[in-house]
This record gives sequence, C-alpha cells and structure tokens, in this order.
Amino acid sequence: MSDTNVSFPMTPRCHARLRAELRHIKEVERFENAREIEEARAHGDLRENAEYHAAKERQGTLDARMRYLELRVARAQVIDPASISSTRVGFGATVTVLDTDTEDEAVYSLVGEDESDAGRGRISVTSPIARGMLGKSVGDLATIALPSRDRNRELEILHIEYKALED
Repeated sequence: MSDTNVSFPMTPRCHARLRAELRHIKEVERFENAREIEEARAHGDLRENAEYHAAKERQGTLDARMRYLELRVARAQVIDPASISSTRVGFGATVTVLDTDTEDEAVYSLVGEDESDAGRGRISVTSPIARGMLGKSVGDLATIALPSRDRNRELEILHIEYKALED
C-alpha cells in the first residue's frame, strides 16, 4: 500500500482535537518560537548561546509535530461510533469481554491510534487485542497472540455497543 492510500480512522472528537492542536501550533506557538529565536540572537555569539539552541530545537519539534498533524488531519477517516449499527466488532465499538483464563471482565473501546488510552480502556484498532476482536460477534472467542505469554489469550465477546465516547 502506498503512502497516498493510507487513511487514519478516528472519531469526530479526535479529529477536532487534532485540528485545534494544528491551528494552535500555526497561529500561536510558531510565532512565539520565532520571537524566542530573535531574542536569543540578540544575546550575541550563537555558538555558545543556549537559549538560541533551545529555541531552534523547539522550532524543529514544532515543525515535525505540525507535519504529523497535517498528514493525520488530511488523511483522516472520520467515523462517528454513534452512527454505526452492527452486531460485529469494528472501529468505534465498545466491547465487553471475558478473559477465559482469569474469568475477569474488561471493557475496551476500539479507537484510532491518536486517541488510544489503555488506562481508560481505549485501545488502538491496530493493537493485537483489537485485531483479535475485529469481526467477532457476541458469543465468539477472540484469540489474542501476545508476545509476552507462552500461550494465546482467549477473550469471549459478551457485549458490543456503538456509542459516542465520553470524556
């Protein structure tokens, strides 16, 4: 697959957050950084000017983040989980599972890479657990190959729901 065909699935909230961050970098942070560079230049010898080097490093960081965000926003595949009606696990699903070894239940929401937060149960749709669940229905077993374990992990799909994610 060529880079021009790559898209990034994300919820509307994530898309809005990335666009806001991009706008903030372009409209605020780059101008502040340019001012920092000019002030540091005024201090004289640039070879030994720590403020100048720090400001230039910040400029590089801002430019890299801006390019990353521009790519993600331009190639976003915005999907609203609340608009999906499916009985199978897919992007945007909130899935309740039962670990067949431990009998522990867990709830995972399958989201894009830019909004994953394992502590909140939001896992990237590209993660091993999510990939193992994709396409499954209630009652199915999802077999998850985890590199840190000798054997596969099996999760039984108990419930699938598509809804807007809360903060």
